[in-house]
Amino acid sequence: MATHGRIQAMRAAVAALAVWTAGSAGLAGLGVAHAEVAAADPIDVAMRQCLARRDRSSTAGQIQCMGEAQQQWQAVMDDAYQRLLKDAPADAKRGWQDSQRHWLTWRKDEVHLLKAVYDTTRGTAYTMSSADMQLQPVRDRALALRGAADRYAPPPAAVPVAATSGAQGGASAAQGAAAPNGKPANNAPRDPAVRRVRPCEQDAACEHALFDLNRYYQKLRRKMPAHSAATLVRAQRAWVAFRDATAPLVGEDGRVDLIGARIATMKRLSETAGNK
Repeated sequence: MATHGRIQAMRAAVAALAVWTAGSAGLAGLGVAHAEVAAADPIDVAMRQCLARRDRSSTAGQIQCMGEAQQQWQAVMDDAYQRLLKDAPADAKRGWQDSQRHWLTWRKDEVHLLKAVYDTTRGTAYTMSSADMQLQPVRDRALALRGAADRYAPPPAAVPVAATSGAQGGASAAQGAAAPNGKPANNAPRDPAVRRVRPCEQDAACEHALFDLNRYYQKLRRKMPAHSAATLVRAQRAWVAFRDATAPLVGEDGRVDLIGARIATMKRLSETAGNK
């Protein structure tokens, strides 16, 4: 039952991410949909407001709004990554460094894939779609790194207890006192920094997700020009390396989430390729 629930949740998330492809209702609606997937972030709110501005209603204006949001998310990602390097324990730090290295490699290869796909299309709607496809992975990565950095951030300093608080205050002070490692002695244990994850073939939710991913991957491969096949293969291999480097940091459910996001991308690209 738990595995079935994970599969259903993943497919629902993919459907929500891909729902915009049902029509060309405009990027203002797209901005709202993405902003409301998670709790509204100030960057999402600012982009939504930008997309709704009359002086940004042109294709160039809409793309400018998304470009500005992407720059802001990039800054969030860079800041969160530096905080991780500063605060995370050694094993987690090594893991996130490896994950980030693979993420950067994947994004470089993905840019070539996006160009190859959108070169097979015509129309301003696809130009805006391409811009959004470049924005969303940066946003997702920024949120992931920010969440991890927040988990590893040092706890706030213990509040000094007034001398007049008596024995009760003394007990509180003892509870809040720093341990030899500089952290509060009563600091709750954290989740393990690096998790042991089963191979995907031993995780039913992961297997189901990979089945769906391969279906859209093959659909995209069939629609792409023959000369672009190597571009698709390189981008997918780079993504797989990123997924495998990141899975121990986010656990099995997090791995399914990563695959779900990739399914949404492959679905979107497979439905876009060749449209004139």
